[in-house]
Amino acid sequence: MHLLYSLASYLIFLLGLPVLLTHPKLRQGIGARLGLYRHLRRGTGSPRVWLHGASAGDLLALQPMMRELKSRLPGCCIVVTTITNSGLAMAQKKLSDVADVVVYAPYDLPGATRRAVAALRPDLLVLEYTEIWPNLIRAAHRAGVRIALTNGRFDPEKLSRYRAFFRAVGNPLRRIDCFLMRSDEEAERVLALGAAPDRVWVTGNTKFDALLLEGMGGKEDTLRSEMGLDPDRPVFMAGSTHEGEEELALAVYRRLTERHPGLQLVLAPRYVERSGRIMALSAEAGLSVRLRSGGAGAGNAQVTVLDTIGELAVAYRLATLVFVGGSFVARGGQNVLEPAAQGCPVLFGPHMENFKDSVQVLQGRGGIQVATPDALYKVADELLQRPDQIEELGSMARRSVSAIRGASARNVDHLISILPRGKAAA
Repeated sequence: MHLLYSLASYLIFLLGLPVLLTHPKLRQGIGARLGLYRHLRRGTGSPRVWLHGASAGDLLALQPMMRELKSRLPGCCIVVTTITNSGLAMAQKKLSDVADVVVYAPYDLPGATRRAVAALRPDLLVLEYTEIWPNLIRAAHRAGVRIALTNGRFDPEKLSRYRAFFRAVGNPLRRIDCFLMRSDEEAERVLALGAAPDRVWVTGNTKFDALLLEGMGGKEDTLRSEMGLDPDRPVFMAGSTHEGEEELALAVYRRLTERHPGLQLVLAPRYVERSGRIMALSAEAGLSVRLRSGGAGAGNAQVTVLDTIGELAVAYRLATLVFVGGSFVARGGQNVLEPAAQGCPVLFGPHMENFKDSVQVLQGRGGIQVATPDALYKVADELLQRPDQIEELGSMARRSVSAIRGASARNVDHLISILPRGKAAA
């Protein structure tokens, strides 16, 4: 059965090769993605723990676990892999103090995954969310590597597809040694898909541990200056927006400025390469606009586009009120707890399917779900008229996030328990 998947993976790869070689988001690091890690700085230390997160946000959710591993196993070597260019750039910039090796993950091809496992030499492979890659799991298992899934989640609407896929290729869950699931419901789903009951644990979501930023050491003031924001005027921020949402945010902002003329807008797109398009949309709306990357010398503007990677959490601290995107379009939402952790009231739209646990944490405790852009305008307008309520909601949101931390330490307990004999004491 696995042979069928392997052959299919090569066929799909060959058919998709022209896109992989030309697409701006995918064409970089082709050699590394084939498991050819030339000039690889392998890192030293033991045990070697390989943590994989698909994107920048996924890796940030793993960061607290990396710190916990370094604290508990001071001699360990942390290897980080990711799929996206932004993930690699963020990891190189923000995880350099905890990650000894940062590289692209291999394509899920038999040869690429075997070469990657041989080059990276992990004792433990930690996958995240639904990153179930059969060839990678098989290659790691055959090399004697222990395997764990952390922050585990499976879409309940796709369980039948998972079952059919696992029947066709052989169930890769049987090769995973430890499942660290986000909730009881997720644990029930992975058990239904064939995970061994004695390998499944409910530990929570490590992304909650990555949220609170203590002791920013003046970064907020520096960023405010470089973004050209006036500290004496309120800031409405739309974070992690997707195609189609910036137009909505700009329309809401224009209506808000009629009643709140000093209001400033920050647009932080989910993909920074769309910043030029957002600049054009702002200009078409008759608004003055600037890029954050222009620095303090770029002057002030009504709209600032955050076109840098790794600054979103700090930027949220500058906001009076936050709307989180991915929620007015069918993208399943984005991380609403990140601005909540910075003490901001958080507004979000109806499409939050991928962040139901986060909605449960915030709903009625600093988070407000709105059904339409018109409702977003009305709620934002009301709150901007009541600074005391904004402060109260922001404090409530921050407390809500503080109360749900601790998954990283629990996860590391389990990871250490499955390390090969002798490695946990290294």
